[in-house]
Amino acid sequence: MLATVEIVAHSSNVSSLVLGKASGRLLATGGEDCRVNIWAVSKPNCIMSLTGHTSPVECIQFNCSEERVVAGSQSGSLRLWDLEAAKILRTLMGHKASVCSLDFHPMGEYLASGSVDSNIKLWDVRRKGCVFRYKGHTQAVRCLAFSPDGKWLASASDDSTVKLWDLIAGKMITEFTSHTSAVNVVQFHPNEYLLASGSADRTVKLWDLEKFNMISSSEGETGVVRSILFNPDGSCLYSGSENTLRVYGWEPDRCFDVVHVGWGKVSDLAISNNQMIAVSYSQNNVSWYVVDLNRVKKSGSVIQGLIQDKPIPAPTSALGTTLRRNYERPTTSCTGQDPEGERRSPSSEDEKEDKESSAEITNPEDYKEIFQPRSAISRTPPKRTEPFTAPLEHSFSESVLEKPGPAVKIVTPVIDRVVLSVGPITSSTPVQRVEPTVIAAAPRIILSTRNEPIGLNAGDFLSHARNAKASVMGDEEALAQIRKGHDTMCVMLTSRYKNLDTVRSVWASGDVKTSLDSAVSMNDLSIVVDVLNIINRKPSLWKLDLCTSILTQIEELLQSKYESYVQTGCISLKLILKRFWPLISDTLTAPPSVGVDITREERHRKCKACYKQLKNLSNVVKNRAEQVGRHGSTFKELQLLMAPLYC
Repeated sequence: MLATVEIVAHSSNVSSLVLGKASGRLLATGGEDCRVNIWAVSKPNCIMSLTGHTSPVECIQFNCSEERVVAGSQSGSLRLWDLEAAKILRTLMGHKASVCSLDFHPMGEYLASGSVDSNIKLWDVRRKGCVFRYKGHTQAVRCLAFSPDGKWLASASDDSTVKLWDLIAGKMITEFTSHTSAVNVVQFHPNEYLLASGSADRTVKLWDLEKFNMISSSEGETGVVRSILFNPDGSCLYSGSENTLRVYGWEPDRCFDVVHVGWGKVSDLAISNNQMIAVSYSQNNVSWYVVDLNRVKKSGSVIQGLIQDKPIPAPTSALGTTLRRNYERPTTSCTGQDPEGERRSPSSEDEKEDKESSAEITNPEDYKEIFQPRSAISRTPPKRTEPFTAPLEHSFSESVLEKPGPAVKIVTPVIDRVVLSVGPITSSTPVQRVEPTVIAAAPRIILSTRNEPIGLNAGDFLSHARNAKASVMGDEEALAQIRKGHDTMCVMLTSRYKNLDTVRSVWASGDVKTSLDSAVSMNDLSIVVDVLNIINRKPSLWKLDLCTSILTQIEELLQSKYESYVQTGCISLKLILKRFWPLISDTLTAPPSVGVDITREERHRKCKACYKQLKNLSNVVKNRAEQVGRHGSTFKELQLLMAPLYC
């Protein structure tokens, strides 16, 4: 076992790290300095430093191709970076507490996140929105894992349970409750219907996902189980605890080997070229280790003294006949339908946050070699065929400690932090998305119920590799398909242009009230939304006269099936309540004036009309506040602002 490199990873304490499982050659670290740093394993120089979070980074995850990395922060926000383009892709908001677990869907543009608030959210990273929320845990969700076929999601929690979720049905399939302490890690078998979990109770358990019962419980760990990993061929399970690596088999329970290593509280494991790469951290230092798996027993006789009086069957290859069925990947093609539900449009605040995020390339040579290769087909630093080697003796000051056993030599190099010249800085730019407003590109529809995961398409969670070949379309047919609906689109755009031009001509006179009235009179909510979006950006334009004209339209917007309409209606109503509710309340409760005061009577009339309309709106808000997700939270906030109306 070789401790290849020890580095100073951050300017403050390291709070999270993860290895790239596809290659085993990339490492991402997150720290209390709110940065995410990308490293090539066995090299002491940081490749890239990602900024944007304003609170400590609590968890990190690479996607399957290691082209993207996502980080969750203590504030509950998630940021997704494209490593090859060196820019921020998405900022996702929604969790009410620290994000402590992440996982990418194996075959789609989906991401799962677990939080200290006990909720699990499924995100569509293409549309910058939450697709569904899974509720069931009572404490922090510490680990998430998608099944190899992409149909299930497993979650492990501090409440000592492991839950299995059906992504398509949006419900919990089963719950495993045999652990007695917090469950730290969970992983699916790469081939068979098996699930492994490791816990703070120092046990590793395996579960049969066909019968939903426990088939193995391995005890004897020297400390908390912090990381588990199936061998790529599925023949055994590696378990990492404090200073110890164990190799387990199941049916029956047996321990093939115990390797005593000095990696401390190991945080993550990966396998590359029949070598196990392990990483651990302490304060602001990160160390990674390499274990030669050729010297580790992965089958054969049981370790004496650990488990007794259990027959050991002849070892079988995981690639041959298995004890249970394999994950099937049907050739179901994607329909291209967009998932719908709790998504939201990018707000100005999100765009500002994305602009403030950046990817600072600190090692241009390694960055180009790993993320922008000229001739390499596979992007692995270094080549996958090259095993890790021990550090050169003249490179670092070393202390070499010889120990007997499976581990040949432990090398603990000590190096000073290297100060690098800052390379080119690539500022990130958010992906802009235009809100569609016409029939051919209709706004996203919000369905009224959220009891099921609305809009999830089974094809998005299945492999695209075996899709049926699409028939070749001729040029004439393709042009006809493109032109389909073109005339209707032109009519709609021409009509809308004329309406907006009419409103603009009135707006040029400086009369906002008349402009808004003209937009309302056109009986086209899309025009009203456009005008409101302008007024909402400058709250000083709001007057009491505008409230009397627009509150009826806001009621229609809040009940609309289009998300952008609902969002605009909520923003407008919130501004009205914050700016005018004290005036409306004070005017209606004030004692009658003495004498004739025309101005006061006119204001009293307007306030009375606004109160009546707000009273009607309060019922709409109350009903919509029962929804889950982002819009549910917005309506709950409006419900609090409208609390006096419920008295």
